[in-house]
Amino acid sequence: MAIKNAAWHDRMYNNRALVPDFADHFAHWSSASERARKELPCQLDVHYGAGPKETLDIFPATRPGAPVVVFIHGGYWRSLDKSDHSFLAPALRDMGACVVAVNYALCPGTPEQPVTIPDIALQMTQALAWVWRHIGLHGGDRHNITVMGHSAGGHLAAMLLACDWKDVGSDLPVNLVRKTMSISGLYDLEPVRKTPFVQADLRITPTHVRLASPAKWPSPRKGVLYTVAGGDESAEFLRHNRLIHQAWGPKAVPVCEDLPGLNHFSIVGDLTRVGSRLHTLAQKLIQLKPA
Repeated sequence: MAIKNAAWHDRMYNNRALVPDFADHFAHWSSASERARKELPCQLDVHYGAGPKETLDIFPATRPGAPVVVFIHGGYWRSLDKSDHSFLAPALRDMGACVVAVNYALCPGTPEQPVTIPDIALQMTQALAWVWRHIGLHGGDRHNITVMGHSAGGHLAAMLLACDWKDVGSDLPVNLVRKTMSISGLYDLEPVRKTPFVQADLRITPTHVRLASPAKWPSPRKGVLYTVAGGDESAEFLRHNRLIHQAWGPKAVPVCEDLPGLNHFSIVGDLTRVGSRLHTLAQKLIQLKPA
């Protein structure tokens, strides 16, 4: 049995070390994203809040009244950017969606303005509130919102499904978010807290674990989460994928799958590949009528 010390946690959670060609994936994301922003109509860096990173990019739908997909990027809450993920917009628009890619402040922030994972989760509630209030001007149907996220973004997507929206704004519906997809998501922050290479920036405390670990929460009363991971990911990422299904149950998490042949980075690109399992699941979720 493996000793779950600091070195073990680093091995399980350091995806760049586990995928030697990770830089090739990033380079493809960057070039394909730049091309998408040039070729598609879009409105970039729209502010949903007062902070410098509280911005979003909108790729309007091809027709009015379209379902909305909000995508939250990964990067362990400390790196990457919405602009790295514009390459997803063409495939999602081809599914009929109005696409919104969101940014958030990155950990650890600055000494004057430190940033924690709970802080980022609150920023995401403000981003979704903005979408509810304004997306109709861009052809989106605010009553039909799907939130998707990768890695840290998958964690945030799951949190949004369980959000009490009346605490965010009195004008917001109780079930603003009812459809979510988490790709290689994390649902319990306790093992991440024990992982040295990210904890130096994340500075997760036991209180943060309690506040921001969806697997430790009651199952959402309404809505669904599709959770997927790459079959070639670490044992811990595969465990997280099962964990949220076990914690919330099959009604809230009707899809829990490990996708063969995919790692932590290649799985993101699979979302754009017509006919792939992930593309099929995304299309099914987007077309699902909110309960």
